[in-house]
Amino acid sequence: MDPEIGGGIAGSAVSFLLLKLDVFASREWNLQENIKKAVQNLGRELRSIEALLRDAASKKEHDHQFRVWIQNVRDQAYAIEDVLDLFRLDQESVWRRLKMRHSINNLIQDIDRSLQSIQQTKERYHSMASTSTNAGNNTDLPVRVAPQFIGNVDTVGLEEPTNKLVSWALEPKQRLEVMFVVGMAGLGKTTLVHSVYERVKQHFGCNVWITASKSKTKLNILTLLVENLGCTITQGADVVALMHKLRKFLHNKRYVIVLDDLWVKDVWESIRLALPDGKNSRIIVTTRRGDIANSCRDDDSIDIHKLQPLSPQRAEQLFYKKAFSRNGRCPSGLEEVSKSILQKCDGLPLGIIEIGRFLSRRTPTKNEWKILHDSLESGLRSSGELSDIMKVLSASYNDLPYHLKYCFLYMSIFPENNLVKRRRLIRLWIAEGFVIEKRGKTLEEVGEEYLNELIDRSLIKANEMDFDGRPTSVGVHSLMLKMILSVSHEENFCTVCTGAARNLTQNTRRLSIQKEDFDVSQDLPCVRTFFSFGIGKVKIGSNFKLLKVLDIQGTPLEEFPSVITDLLLLRYLSLRNTNIRSIPRSLGDLHHLETLDLKQTLVTKVPKAVLQLEKLRHLLVYRYNMESVLPFDIVQGFKAPKRMGALKNLQKLSFVKASGQHRMSRQHRMIQGLENLTQLRKLGIVELAKEDGTRLCHAIEKMRNLHSLNVTSLNIEVPLELDAMTNPPPLLQRLYLKGPLERFPQWVSSLHDLVRIRLKWSSLAEDPIAALQNLPYLVELQLLDAYTGTQLDFRSGKFQKLKILELQQLEQLKSIIMEEGTLPCLQKLIISHCSKLVQVPRGIDKLIHLQMLLLHDMPEPFVTRLRKNGGRLRHLVHHIPCIHSYKQGQLEDLS
Repeated sequence: MDPEIGGGIAGSAVSFLLLKLDVFASREWNLQENIKKAVQNLGRELRSIEALLRDAASKKEHDHQFRVWIQNVRDQAYAIEDVLDLFRLDQESVWRRLKMRHSINNLIQDIDRSLQSIQQTKERYHSMASTSTNAGNNTDLPVRVAPQFIGNVDTVGLEEPTNKLVSWALEPKQRLEVMFVVGMAGLGKTTLVHSVYERVKQHFGCNVWITASKSKTKLNILTLLVENLGCTITQGADVVALMHKLRKFLHNKRYVIVLDDLWVKDVWESIRLALPDGKNSRIIVTTRRGDIANSCRDDDSIDIHKLQPLSPQRAEQLFYKKAFSRNGRCPSGLEEVSKSILQKCDGLPLGIIEIGRFLSRRTPTKNEWKILHDSLESGLRSSGELSDIMKVLSASYNDLPYHLKYCFLYMSIFPENNLVKRRRLIRLWIAEGFVIEKRGKTLEEVGEEYLNELIDRSLIKANEMDFDGRPTSVGVHSLMLKMILSVSHEENFCTVCTGAARNLTQNTRRLSIQKEDFDVSQDLPCVRTFFSFGIGKVKIGSNFKLLKVLDIQGTPLEEFPSVITDLLLLRYLSLRNTNIRSIPRSLGDLHHLETLDLKQTLVTKVPKAVLQLEKLRHLLVYRYNMESVLPFDIVQGFKAPKRMGALKNLQKLSFVKASGQHRMSRQHRMIQGLENLTQLRKLGIVELAKEDGTRLCHAIEKMRNLHSLNVTSLNIEVPLELDAMTNPPPLLQRLYLKGPLERFPQWVSSLHDLVRIRLKWSSLAEDPIAALQNLPYLVELQLLDAYTGTQLDFRSGKFQKLKILELQQLEQLKSIIMEEGTLPCLQKLIISHCSKLVQVPRGIDKLIHLQMLLLHDMPEPFVTRLRKNGGRLRHLVHHIPCIHSYKQGQLEDLS
């Protein structure tokens, strides 16, 4: 284990614990005086240790004694967390309070003595340690700078981006231009840019390559720049003097500068200020920090090139070239294991090259290669054969601030290739206490910022993207996962149980079960988090008293496990995709519960006791009924207690049944109570009766923070009565209305922030396009059986941001007119089951950014006119890269 990583874990543990101690002391105002004093002493000791940790990290103290010390710090931090949670557990159980307070005080005093001993040990170590430091070391430097010194560097798969950047560098433009080359560690940024630099430098009057690295300051880098350009430096010159020197020297010169491996924005800003706006000059910056690149992109002279992993074909070519250096061909019998190793490399050149080189020195037998494949995680450790990969990857992890280290390590819980939903991950971070409150923002919004930063830092990758550019699911690179699995195991962050048996210790804090059947019968008093990803049965005992997160979605559960209601500290409970039918009243005892996820279960009613869950933020109780005859009934909601308004911390509520039997029914009062949910961000309502529409409108008007609203009428014949809203939520971004509309609600036209609207079975006689065309940020529009007219008109200059347009089951529609200048950003057009539409949309040839045209069960004359061979109107769509027509499920590619 890299000691810098271990120090980071210990530092994160201490930092989070100090926050918890502050919160604990402020909220538990009725603490006995002796316990309060002991907690304050703990805080003082921890702050001293935190300062020592930061000091040690800055000096890069990496010897064995330091490793032992940080392990002791981490263990004591965990022990304090246990004591705090034990105290909270006692508060939930009145009869145990007096009995336990004495023992808790003793535990705190024992830990305090241990912390004092730890601090004294470190101070003694400081006095004995040499004053010399390793601050200038950059452990991954040999791997990183190799392209500058090795003549024949492999650029397999980099030919296209190389040519693109060379063209950019040499294109005559009368200004200074900057290109940030961004990507995760090991992707080949330095190799790519070095290849570009060697091809273009002779075209510039001045050229210089500077390796920035984390350890170099502004003064270091400016000094190197000035010296490498051949200027003399006055002794003692400061940053400002060097900036003036650089600007004066480069004045009226054409130059190309490469700043390789940038880590700090401040360094770039100093250099940028020092550089004159030379005619046709170029700067290329490589960095893993996409967040820095994005923040520096303040005008169109600065661009970003995001380097992508190698394609499977190019990855295989590079791997075979390294592993079989004689002829670059894979011997018979090794194809399967080679393919499996390449899957682990996931297109990362660093991994492909290092593993290929290592295997080239081994006997090319299936057994030898399988050993490496199965032991890849251990090979990446600091003493392993592939430790160079670890050094490069771990630098990105070590650079994270403390509050993001735990968030990133959390990805070690999920199996490889498991798509982690964005919202789920953020809710889990919140339940774990990783997300720190910020004034004016919800915890979910702060968690979103954390995730975006980890993506921008090239540590977490976005797997699937939503229409608005946000990721719907995320993951980590396979080799990065191996690294954090190693860290997670050694630092007791999470224990992952796969097919092989694994001994669990009493200190296990998080469990990730990735095998079919698992029975936790042993005593595990410290477990905080329990995940099951297998499809087999998981038996949970009553020994998880401190559990905060329980996620056993997808397990074959038929009944609600009774032991769950004894987990009094539980914050997150997911039984998604199980077959449970009901939840007990005793669930109301879980006073700390923040997320209750019962999506895709058979639960149709929640008990009144759920109203006792005052901290509840996310209540998800619905399923998609795929066996429904009518798609209208596909979403099945739940019957809610009438006083739902008592859950004032709710952020998300989906999907509540609004149907009732008479005017003063339970559901009628429930709808009225929704107006108290002023913190709600997302609301889903099904089975809304016409007479309840006005009351729902009045409730929604009180939800000033609402971002998403989804309303479905009682059935396909019952109209949605939503005209009564005069002051809709100003932040509403997503609107889903399902059911007949006698009139289009006027308030929709005032939704300035709306990005998506879906109207289904609206059966409007008036054209809804006119009411929607001026919404400035609308990105997606879907009309499904929403309009009974014969013509849709898209006026010039309207729908300036729309990217996705979906027209379905518009049975009377005969023509679509798209005037020139309308829909300038449209990328995807779907036309489905419009039986009378035989004419191609007029003006489709002007939609120059249209990438995809999808047709479903359209009239044959419509499709015939667009076919490649002889289609009379083919010329109108020849600019669209992808055109697919489906007839009763059969695809015809018209591209």
